[in-house]
Amino acid sequence: MKSDSSDTFVRIQQTCAPKLQASFLIAAILFLSLTGNASSLGATVNNKKFPIAPAIQANVTFWEKIYSTYSTSEAVIHDKYDLTKIYGVIPIIDYLLPGASQLNKPILETVKLRYSAILTHLAKGNPPRSKEEYRIAAMFKGARKSQLFKASESIRAQIGQKERFREGVVRSGAYLPEIRRIFRSYNLPEELAYLPHVESSFNPDAYSKVGASGLWQFTRSTGKAYMRIDNLIDERQDPIIATHAAAKFLKKNHTLLDSWPLALTAYNYGTSGMMRAKKDHGSYEKIFLRYQEGYFKFASRNFYPEFLAALRVAQKIEQDPSLRRHKPTLTTIVRLKKHASVNTISRNFKVNINTIKALNPALKPSAFQGKQQIPRGYQLKLPATAKNNTQQTTTIKANQNLTKNRIYLQ
Repeated sequence: MKSDSSDTFVRIQQTCAPKLQASFLIAAILFLSLTGNASSLGATVNNKKFPIAPAIQANVTFWEKIYSTYSTSEAVIHDKYDLTKIYGVIPIIDYLLPGASQLNKPILETVKLRYSAILTHLAKGNPPRSKEEYRIAAMFKGARKSQLFKASESIRAQIGQKERFREGVVRSGAYLPEIRRIFRSYNLPEELAYLPHVESSFNPDAYSKVGASGLWQFTRSTGKAYMRIDNLIDERQDPIIATHAAAKFLKKNHTLLDSWPLALTAYNYGTSGMMRAKKDHGSYEKIFLRYQEGYFKFASRNFYPEFLAALRVAQKIEQDPSLRRHKPTLTTIVRLKKHASVNTISRNFKVNINTIKALNPALKPSAFQGKQQIPRGYQLKLPATAKNNTQQTTTIKANQNLTKNRIYLQ
């Protein structure tokens, strides 16, 4: 993807300027909403662009607790359709530890089977036999047998995210100032800058089992519509280029769907699928309650509630005075006039190859293994050192491939 220079290059002073009044207002509204004392002012800020329909309130509350209360060493056993029904919270091996997923799998399956057996027992008209069964029966007081049978097949385990989410807030400090600026440049709500908390926890190296990658978790097929993705360059890995792509994708979704709940859900489910859902059911709330076509499963149905929860929790954590968030890294842009090898660039700018690699995550390993040269026109990021800033106005005799540098906020 080629970004306009007005979007790509920024003035550091403008980007880094604090928005104290806006931050104070957001913090105040957030505190009121999280403590259940939201005023009409809070509702006005929240409900026009990002409404919380009654049908999703329980889901938003559930994800807030997942992000802020439940630990990565806890699993919440719940009904996948009614998130108010939590059967239990069990200890597990911290899923952040290597190999934890495989070790926890049999533990979680055993617990889910136990609750499934209880619900099946009750669905058959049998009376509760234990204190635990009485507790579960109370959750379904007045329910039909068919509802109990459905519940027995709808048990899900959700691992807590408290520590992981906080780490994401720490990492977000390196990216949020520029992401907000980019979204403003596209005339989009700045709240959308918090979406990577749901997608990647602001980890630019995140990679999903279905092939989505980067801060914004673009799949290869969707990413190709907005970015360069080939055997040399994968711009999904560059947080800033990918942010421009995300802004364009979200803007397109909103133009087509005319609703941020639908546009955000389409980010996960797909634009065409959400347009069909809107045609069949109309409003987001009706889609949330009724739509069951294709791949519109738990993840898609909960994507918008997760975003709302992440926005609330992240903004609350940001108010913690003890939090030490990462800082943006100042870099210098070098646009290549001709093809150049990484070794040539390293020699001319006296920059370690590992540093070049770290600052240019879109370049694939073949560029650093000497198998391919970096192409003409590529905007290469280098450390914003005094030496590099001097070189932006001088001729590099050893290699005429390099043009002037400009300041860029990574």
